[in-house]
Amino acid sequence: MFRPLSLFVGLRYTRAKRRNHFISFISLISMLGIMLGIVALIVVLSVMNGFHTEIQARILGMASHATLSDPYGDMSDWPDLLERVRKHESVIGAAPFVELQAMLANGSDVSGAQLRGILPREEDQVAELRRDMIQGDMDDLVAGKFRVILGRELAAYLGVGVGDRVTVVTPQVSATPIGIMPRLKACTVSGLFAAGMSDYDRHAGFLHLEDAAKLMRLGSGVTGVRLKLTDLFEAPRLVRDIAYDLGGTYRVIDWTQHHRNFFAALRTEKRMMSIILFLIVAVAAFNIVSTLVMVVTDKRPDIAILRTLGASPARIMAIFMVQGTTIGAVGTLLGIGGGIALALNVEPIVAGIEGLFGVHFLDPNIYYISKLPSDLRARDIAWVAAGAFLMSVLATLYPAWRAARTDPAEALRYE
Repeated sequence: MFRPLSLFVGLRYTRAKRRNHFISFISLISMLGIMLGIVALIVVLSVMNGFHTEIQARILGMASHATLSDPYGDMSDWPDLLERVRKHESVIGAAPFVELQAMLANGSDVSGAQLRGILPREEDQVAELRRDMIQGDMDDLVAGKFRVILGRELAAYLGVGVGDRVTVVTPQVSATPIGIMPRLKACTVSGLFAAGMSDYDRHAGFLHLEDAAKLMRLGSGVTGVRLKLTDLFEAPRLVRDIAYDLGGTYRVIDWTQHHRNFFAALRTEKRMMSIILFLIVAVAAFNIVSTLVMVVTDKRPDIAILRTLGASPARIMAIFMVQGTTIGAVGTLLGIGGGIALALNVEPIVAGIEGLFGVHFLDPNIYYISKLPSDLRARDIAWVAAGAFLMSVLATLYPAWRAARTDPAEALRYE
């Protein structure tokens, strides 16, 4: 017999099956319940992390980490500002842009669009538009040619392709002999892109910076400067530090503000799913309570004998806590192993199921992402394991306390 006594007896009770197979069966069910709950929790959190990461990458492929603009008008000193910003240690890249809301028309087909004037080579520093091009090339945007790159879904809606012309209707107006008229400009579609996000593929387009400035009557000015930062998760702080170091007055907007509601919804969904799935672990942990209550009832004579031999109530309590904690620990370890294995292979597993049954779980026409990504994070595994183990330990307290209160004389009266 090894010491301490509480550990020895508790482990012996855990594996003993001679007297009551039903109790052993309930212990096994509790262990499997904890394992399955942890597996489900780890896999779901990994998949949600994968979705979050994938969507964030697609958004930031088109948007920038942050923007600086002049709150009082157009930014005409942008070349000097660009040079100063690029010297900042927190800035990886910077590019000017002109933003305009417009209507695009092709015959009777009309659609609103968010057009952005860019310098193709500069834009490569802050976005991944070149990666998302499916037809044409960014370098086809040449000043004075009034060429436009459209999202794939927007082009399909308007019924145009590369080489076709669309009419851009801007909010700027012109005075004519027949009255005030909106400004119209025919532009040639020089390329199509597909970012994988309907917000961009259906509603975005790109012009050369000078062409967009002419449409908006900005002269040599721009709307602002887009930035790519060293740490996108610190963008709110970094961009404000940059604006402070530059001096002057700037309107500062970072990527978390552009999509605040969307990412807040993702975080809330992940939090709620975690709570819901953790209830599976809680149910399995409560099974430990019923298991230990039955064990305490079955072992009353043994408890009484240990008490008469000098075992203290604290030692008796420790024996049954060891038994319940062992069930929880084994279930937690098996769950972590199974969860990690499944989370690392969830994409090929789902692809195999889709191929076997001829189904498609994520329709690309409905969802942003057509595959099931997984992003396994050590932090999630750690708190899931810690939470499950702590719940298992807490579940042992009441049965162990009841065992410690056993009266030896009463337990041995009819033995």
